[in-house]
Amino acid sequence: MEEQESRDGSRGTLGRRRFVTGAMAAAAAATVGPLVGAPGARAAAPSLLTASVTGKRVAIFGAGMGGLSAAQELAERGFQVTVYERKSLGGKSRSIPVPGTAAGGRRNLPGEHGFRFFPGFYQNLPDTMSRIPFGNGNTRDSLVNAQLEVIAYKGQQLRIPVPGSLGGVLTPDSLRDYLMTALSAVRTVPLLQIEFFVSKIIAFATSGPRRRLGQWENMAFSDFIKASAMSEDYRELLVKMFTASLVAAQPDKANTRTMGLMFEALAFSAIGLGPYGPPDRVLNGPSNEVWIDPWISHLTGLGVEFKVGWTATGFTHSGGRITGAQVTDPTGAAGTVTADHYVAALPVERLQPLLTTSMKSADSSLARLSNLETDWMNGVMIYLREPRPIALGHLIYAGSPWALTSISQAQFWKNDFAGTYGDGTVTDCLSLDLSDWNTPGILFGKTAKQCTRPQIVQEVLAQVRAALPGGAALLPDSLVHSWFVDPAITGEATSAVANDEPLLINTPSSWSNRPKATTNIPNFYLAADFVRNSINLATMEGANEAGRMAANAILDAAGSSAAKATLYELYLPPEFNALYALDDTRYALGLPNKFDLFSPYWPGH
Repeated sequence: MEEQESRDGSRGTLGRRRFVTGAMAAAAAATVGPLVGAPGARAAAPSLLTASVTGKRVAIFGAGMGGLSAAQELAERGFQVTVYERKSLGGKSRSIPVPGTAAGGRRNLPGEHGFRFFPGFYQNLPDTMSRIPFGNGNTRDSLVNAQLEVIAYKGQQLRIPVPGSLGGVLTPDSLRDYLMTALSAVRTVPLLQIEFFVSKIIAFATSGPRRRLGQWENMAFSDFIKASAMSEDYRELLVKMFTASLVAAQPDKANTRTMGLMFEALAFSAIGLGPYGPPDRVLNGPSNEVWIDPWISHLTGLGVEFKVGWTATGFTHSGGRITGAQVTDPTGAAGTVTADHYVAALPVERLQPLLTTSMKSADSSLARLSNLETDWMNGVMIYLREPRPIALGHLIYAGSPWALTSISQAQFWKNDFAGTYGDGTVTDCLSLDLSDWNTPGILFGKTAKQCTRPQIVQEVLAQVRAALPGGAALLPDSLVHSWFVDPAITGEATSAVANDEPLLINTPSSWSNRPKATTNIPNFYLAADFVRNSINLATMEGANEAGRMAANAILDAAGSSAAKATLYELYLPPEFNALYALDDTRYALGLPNKFDLFSPYWPGH
């Protein structure tokens, strides 16, 4: 197998507007920052804003989902926005083309941080995508339906028989019957254990907001569903498969409220309740081509200026406000950015070192960011010489030590794979997410962190083959053209192994350590997935929602009369309103949930 690596590349430049001030002005006049991953983007339109537009200069640090979402909401409302990004536009959602792999007029093979997954319960992000022009429509048109129904486990392929509807009105009993039907595929799990698992999900689904935040937020999911007391198949097929494979969370670390919300939202989406769409949707091409690049082009047309290769190194907090942000430009020159409003759209591990003692004193939630935890979920791409649509959507490899999930991409992409990418001999990409980097594998007996990049790929293939029926014949070495491992992983197989782009983990009681988009510093805002939001889990949707909340706060601070950005929340069925109210009362009285019948959990115990 031929190893393919990736690095950031420059594929276009943006014209500059005079925004950076102070010590950065001279460097700004001489340096043009590269726009990574946005070929053909138009030069920034001359600003229509004049010096009389006071209070509308916004500096956003970070061009991931939160930063781009905030930029769009503000630019649409006439604000002057500059986005500073140290690495690449699009953040963890970007494509990462593999350099040197194109031939015959084709494009480089597409790589990524991890495959895109747009569950049907995403609402904020699809709304944003619907306002990004692309082709004859918009980028939301790039979403196509897939399936989330197949599990590979110990040489078997299990298909979850997800019913299309409840077959009646929504009640706890009808939801229980629905879930029992859907989980009938995991037939190696004892029936009594499946019933116990479903009973706990029903208890969560009928819990009021007080219990969800006061009890389930503070309990590990593995304790909630009593993983340690159950069979191996129960732990692999009902616990780890859902937590580690789908949301990169270890069940003993993730809290019950977060995992319950995700399980509930997936179920409601599958049933077709409320505003939700199909449970599984994917893009019909590489993220940059069908989403990120059109987004950057659209924002540039709105007057947003992008400065790539510019890194925030600190903030000046004086007189109760932020008076400047320290940055370095692509040459390493240091200077100061000034604006009316400062938006930190940075991952928590990037923001935390930039916070001064006075900033933490001004807002204690900023000081508590050090209590938040991150983990790893990164992509491995296997490029194939023949199409292998193993499943018609995401495939979960239950029981795989590295908690693998994959999707065969060519079947969903609008462009012919071999005719568009690589050297013409690659016809498909098996895109995998590796979610557990700390458990020894089956081939070398090492964790992913202890393996070299070639060993990571060999181990991933071994685990995939072991999980699939006829896996060795389905994915022989002769079919593998080349591979790609997320370049965010560095120092692999050494004591210096690191991940430049980890993921927030919702540990028990972490909500109390997560800040709001607004802070006690009047002109300092947060727009990242660790911000408190409806979806709760660290996702593209959560970051988009945080960007909207930050934009709305800036509208208030600037005294703008523009309409606020809409905030979509997770759906709660009105049929359960009486049950939520009853459960709030029971919680206040120190009683367990009415439907928590098997080994019930009492508040405070």
